[in-house]
Amino acid sequence: MLVEASASASLEPEIQRVGRALADAFPSHRANPLKALDNRAMELAAQDAELRAALFRFVDVVPACRSLDDLAAHLTSFLEQVPTQPPSLRAAMRMGDTRAGRTALGAAGAAGVRHMAHRFIVGEDPQSALQTLRKLWRDGIAASVDLLGEATVTAQEADRYAARCAAALATLAGAYSQLDEQPLLECDAGAPLPRANLSVKVSALTPLLRPEAPQRGQRDAAPRLRGLLRQAEQLGAHLHIDMESLDSREAVLELVLDLLAEPEFAGGPSAGVVLQAYLRDSPQTLDTILGWAARTPRAQPLVVRLVKGAYWDHEVVEARQHGWSVPVFERKADCDANFEALTARLLEARPLVRVAIASHNLRSVAHAIARNHQLGAGPGDVEFQVLRGLGDDLGQALAARGLRVRSYCPVGDLVAGMAYLVRRLLENTANESFLADQAHGVPLERLLAAPEASAS
Repeated sequence: MLVEASASASLEPEIQRVGRALADAFPSHRANPLKALDNRAMELAAQDAELRAALFRFVDVVPACRSLDDLAAHLTSFLEQVPTQPPSLRAAMRMGDTRAGRTALGAAGAAGVRHMAHRFIVGEDPQSALQTLRKLWRDGIAASVDLLGEATVTAQEADRYAARCAAALATLAGAYSQLDEQPLLECDAGAPLPRANLSVKVSALTPLLRPEAPQRGQRDAAPRLRGLLRQAEQLGAHLHIDMESLDSREAVLELVLDLLAEPEFAGGPSAGVVLQAYLRDSPQTLDTILGWAARTPRAQPLVVRLVKGAYWDHEVVEARQHGWSVPVFERKADCDANFEALTARLLEARPLVRVAIASHNLRSVAHAIARNHQLGAGPGDVEFQVLRGLGDDLGQALAARGLRVRSYCPVGDLVAGMAYLVRRLLENTANESFLADQAHGVPLERLLAAPEASAS
């Protein structure tokens, strides 16, 4: 424990130096008025909880609206619930008093949601996303494509999702094979890395994933996931299995580790799982992952994507409804401190695992860079992941400094993407979001300050 504390203390000057250099490398949007306007809209939503809630409800209902009148009616009804309305909002409300005004308001609302969605979602299908993926690659940024779609409810839906994943793997492998070399994105510590990378959700591969009967869902999902692993191996692609809410985590992790331990997958493919730092028991989950990796030698080390977690509200509400202990950290500082501790453990565990740090928090990223350097590893021996539409500036700053970066790129239609879009907006405009703090002019010293974990 004393050695760990000493190592952390010795890192501070380097963390501060790296963090300031990254902040200086962020691109300016003075030449891009549309991006600046987007950022201003996000800032306004972050400042007003009622306005944010109204806009999120509108975003969520857009796919179900049948006409522009219907859209306008929903928009005005949601905005009426905002107690303090700026002049621009009052003007929009008055447009709803006439038929022509409602049509214009509905069209503007629909266009706004589409524009917002396209900031996060790179295409309706992998083929339409290729232009964006190619540009990212040319800019020195790899991608992981996520096929949007929430939990399936029938076997036919699960089959269709698996087929979409299979088609996406083929499309991505074909497209990436034609791109120019990017040595930093294609190897770490001398070992090759796949170019094509697809993220999948087990909840979409079976309608039977239930916390009260996990084995039934595992048995149903296994053939579909096994087929995708086989295809990824044949194509030389990477398959990453996302984690969702806590009630499915253990079943998903057990399924993935069991499949990857099968003899036919000893040589590949490259595959990965997600570790969620906002869960209090995430250190024990990491114990499980590292123990498995030590017992299960594979030609392609397991990739562990470390994230903060995107289901905080769901976990808190469900726990309180049932009278359970809240499974997530309720203080941001506690989550940030746990993220740093998990980062250190993962980096020290190499080469048992490959490490992907997925965060937009400047302090968290600077800590990972500094710790990686302290361990004597090269800049390409850890990957930094950002969300398309939210972490673009950070991704560009990291790539400009010669670091390996991957953008998590959702693909799908507007209806399938609404749940994802609302979660991303909630993350970006949360009061404790680093991106919101940065937009509000919080001093860099505070953004880079070490998280002070509680004593509990």
